[in-house]
Parts: sequence; C-alpha cells; structure tokens
Amino acid sequence: QNYHGLSIEMNSEKQSTNLQMTLREVNRVGERQKNVPKIRFKGYEDAWEQRKLGSAIIVRSGKDYKHLDEGDVPVYGTGGYMLSVSETLENTQDAIGIGRKGTIDKPFVLKAPFWTVDTLFYCIPKGNNSLGFLYPLFQSINWKLYDESTGVPSLSKTAIEGVTINLTSKVEQYSIGEYFESVDNLITLHQRKYDALKTMKKTLLSKMFPKDGEDVPEIRFKGFTDAWEQRRLEEIFLKIRNAFVGTSTPYYVEKN
Repeated sequence: QNYHGLSIEMNSEKQSTNLQMTLREVNRVGERQKNVPKIRFKGYEDAWEQRKLGSAIIVRSGKDYKHLDEGDVPVYGTGGYMLSVSETLENTQDAIGIGRKGTIDKPFVLKAPFWTVDTLFYCIPKGNNSLGFLYPLFQSINWKLYDESTGVPSLSKTAIEGVTINLTSKVEQYSIGEYFESVDNLITLHQRKYDALKTMKKTLLSKMFPKDGEDVPEIRFKGFTDAWEQRRLEEIFLKIRNAFVGTSTPYYVEKN
C-alpha cells in the first residue's frame, strides 16, 4: 500500500525488518547541511530540532496494585496486561509504557484508564507532541544503551529524560504517527492470520494422522480409503545418527 508517498510492504516475512529500517530512517538526522530525516513525506522541508526526550514527555512511575480490589481497569507490567483492578493510576491521558527493570526495550501504548506496576514507567506527551509520533520514536531508540545496571537491566527517569532526540512540527508528527499506526494495523492483521493458521495446522496434525490404536485418520483426502500400516522409523529412514546443532529444537537435514 502507498501512504503519503511511502510504500507499506505487505509481505509478512519482510514486514518486521522493513518497519525497523523505516523507524531508523525516520529518526536518523544530522545530514551534512540540515537536521532532516532521509525519508520524509512530501511538503515538509523545515529542519528538525534536537532536544532531550524529557522536553517532550512526562515520565511517571508505576505503583503496587495488590491493595486494590478486582475491577475493570487494566494493570500493565513490562510484559503487558496482567489483570484488572478497581482504581486508576492514569484516568484521562494515553501514554507509552517503558520498563524500569527487566524488559527495558519493548515500549508499548497504554490506553487510559490504566494502572502500571512499579517496574513500568509510563510517559505522557507534553504540549503539542503527538503520542502517535513519540511511540515509533521510542521504538527506534536502542534502550539497552541506557541500561544503568550490571545485573537485571534497568532504566531511570533521568536516563529516559536525557536521551537526545529530534522533534519536528505537530503537523509532521501527526503524519508520521498516522503512517506507523497503519503499519501496526497491518502487522496486527497478519499476526492474527498467522495465529489462525498455526491453530489450524495444529488441529490438522492431530486429525490427519491416525491416533494410537487406529489405522485411519479422522480427516482424509478424497480417494484414499486403505488402512495405514504401522512401521518403525528404522524401516523408513536410511540412516538415523546423532547430531549436535546447539539446540534441543527438533530439526531435519536435507542432503542431495
């Protein structure tokens, strides 16, 4: 698909890589003469302004939720949704969640109302800055560079606020945010199709091979009626040997 002169790759195998490349290009600035990204929507020519991230967001801390009753307000940790409680930590403004400890490089959008645990910061846009723009900006930052711990990965408010970024006008922020939202929607759509296909395959695997003690599968192609024959693997494979590939995941090797 084409959006404001930028192409969205529909091939699901390339989507993730292409998105990461585009994110880097949108935030990559500092060319020889002007502070501008290499990829840009038509109609925008002004230089971007270099700022600290703290000038564009308010970083707030999560809190313990265990004293709260069960309710309808979602609670989020670094791994995403956990459960729902009776009170809100933020009631009106959407935000970006970023891990304080543990997983620090997987930002995600938080829709108000919500509650975050004490290992998850939530960042609210300041002034005219767009959440839709700041979210892909957060995704383009290598947060591991700002890890302040020698053990469990950790971020601080100071580290987040001190990240150097580049900002553009509200109008261009909106265009960029809208574009990446459409990309995210495409990824979600393909992810759902992928999940559905995985579920279908799992079901077919259980039904297109005979169960123990049976000699015909539940589901079969038309034209096949004969009973299946039970055999040992040694009767089917020419050679079965030990091999080491550094993983316990089943695999096969095709030769000649």
